[in-house]
Amino acid sequence: MRIGLISDTHIPQAAEQLPEEVFRVFTSVDLILHAGDIYNKSVLDELEKLAPVLAAEGDDDYPDTIRDKRVKEKHTLQVEGRTVWLVHENPFSSYTMASQPQSWENYAMQKWSKITRPDVIVFGHEHRTHAETMDGILMISPGSPTFLNYKKGPGTLAILEITHDRVDYQIIDLSEL
Repeated sequence: MRIGLISDTHIPQAAEQLPEEVFRVFTSVDLILHAGDIYNKSVLDELEKLAPVLAAEGDDDYPDTIRDKRVKEKHTLQVEGRTVWLVHENPFSSYTMASQPQSWENYAMQKWSKITRPDVIVFGHEHRTHAETMDGILMISPGSPTFLNYKKGPGTLAILEITHDRVDYQIIDLSEL
């Protein structure tokens, strides 16, 4: 399965609309995961013209957006036998771990009572790209297509490819397209 990853769009604060490059990159995806700070649910409507969309509730999302059926605090998906979490904030972040000095499993168990150990955690919030494997879990943030590193302008997206025998990703810099 080919999954488009996007986060922290901040529409219309960071940009009036999504950059056209987003639609070109996501033309061949099967699913789009938005890791929160959507701001305007029209972003989800536009993306849904390409593929089904699920979104994490961002810490700055408006009430109208978080009432949308596509938006939850945490989505848990089964994709090709892999468990994928979609959340806004990275449960491994230094801030989270400093405030919760315990293992990520204990933190996650407290935060989300029905935990299934993930193979992949898709997150946003930090406005930067991030991809690393920790404790056997791929942690990936696509950055932001409109507000990367808190600067307005072309940013980044990611493509996540999951098959029964592998998980691959690609970070895409929109300024290079």
